[in-house]
Amino acid sequence: MAKKNNQKKSLHTMDNGPRKIGLGKKILYLFIIPLLFALALLLTFAQITNINVFEKAKELTSFGEDKPLDDNTKSIRLEERVVSLQAEIQQKEVQINQLHDEIENSEKSQESLLLEQENLLQEIEELKRQNEQSKRDYAEVVSTFEKMSAKSAAPVISNMSDAEAMRILASLKPDTVAKIYEKMSPQDAAKYTELMTKQ
Repeated sequence: MAKKNNQKKSLHTMDNGPRKIGLGKKILYLFIIPLLFALALLLTFAQITNINVFEKAKELTSFGEDKPLDDNTKSIRLEERVVSLQAEIQQKEVQINQLHDEIENSEKSQESLLLEQENLLQEIEELKRQNEQSKRDYAEVVSTFEKMSAKSAAPVISNMSDAEAMRILASLKPDTVAKIYEKMSPQDAAKYTELMTKQ
């Protein structure tokens, strides 16, 4: 009984209808076989019309390659290349000359700036020396007024400009200034006293 059931099952699975075709077979039947057939027809047509398929394929694939040139065309192209290279060389020489001139100009301007800097430093040193000398001279003038008698100093100060007289009076000791005021006219003493209070 078990054998009969197994035979029925196997017969039953065989009678399921048409089998499904695999994907590989579909591609083979629908694309590859028709493509091979078309290729065979094309090669037969090419053979009949005396067309060399390999040369045509080579022409189609070699479209980027240069065709052989004759000597005249080669010499013309070489001359053009030489002319363009000579023009490029001249252009580079002009650029080199311009850069050389710029370098020379910058060197000259740098030298002039250095000279100007040296001159300015010398002027500063000279001004410092003059300032120190004027300070020493002024200190000597003040010292001279300190040593002078009030009777001699009063007329000298009265004859000076107000600014110079005030500068000297401001540098003197207060008791020396008082003695000088005593020997001045009351108008001059009042004027210098008023000027000193405004400082």
